[in-house]
Amino acid sequence: MCELLGMSANVPTDIAFSFAGLMRRGGQTGPHADGWGITFYEDKGCRAFHDPRPAARSDVAEFVRSHPIKSNIVLCHIRRANRGRVALENTHPFQRELWGRPWSFAHNGQLRGVKRWPLGAHAPIGTTDSEHAFCWLMDALRARFARPPSDRDLAAAVQDLAGQLAGLGVFNMLLSDGRSLFCHCSNRLAWLTRRAPFGPATLVDEDLTVDFARETTPGDVVTVVATRPLTRDEAWTVMEPGSCVVFRQGEAVPLPARRAPRRVAAVRGMAA
Repeated sequence: MCELLGMSANVPTDIAFSFAGLMRRGGQTGPHADGWGITFYEDKGCRAFHDPRPAARSDVAEFVRSHPIKSNIVLCHIRRANRGRVALENTHPFQRELWGRPWSFAHNGQLRGVKRWPLGAHAPIGTTDSEHAFCWLMDALRARFARPPSDRDLAAAVQDLAGQLAGLGVFNMLLSDGRSLFCHCSNRLAWLTRRAPFGPATLVDEDLTVDFARETTPGDVVTVVATRPLTRDEAWTVMEPGSCVVFRQGEAVPLPARRAPRRVAAVRGMAA
């Protein structure tokens, strides 16, 4: 399956260290050689880079690594294709607009039958089940909320809809609107939060160590989310299957008590 990488921080931060480790898994230390993509949020906009070539051999990936872009939220994905051909349009993260915000989505897993779920205003460009699921999720949020909801209501809705999609198979997800980083775990996702006192960290996939005490200020808070831990000397929290977590400004925020999934008509003939 594919691998995910996300970041949420309270100050603009570069993700070059973690990205260096993930790059190696994209066709060198791992089999995820069918393309990659990364999205950086900045104010109300975002920058995105995609390449259908393996990340470990991508000039675009090397450019991103060599020219760190500081951001509060980052989503990254390396692909091992199982649905949809190897092509630029099938590389994650996918993007759509909702409520005047740029949303980004990356997924790891297979969702059997999701393409039979009807869509409304959002349509896929590529042929992956992941992009279809993202379009369905965007349609469902639009149907539930005519205008931007509160952070609490939005988190509850994303948690509910992610649970519905997970009913079709494996749904490890990173999703962001540039304000929050939403994470859902079906079977494999882990995170860690770096804060003062900072110390050194060493990558699993590359002989590279960074002393974050020299790269940060005492008030910095940075959370990194990945399919598998990227460092060998830090304490990662492994998410429970079926769980969700939301990060804002680097901190995990409380989620509303989970209720049974609610299925109502989002668009004609569509479950939400």
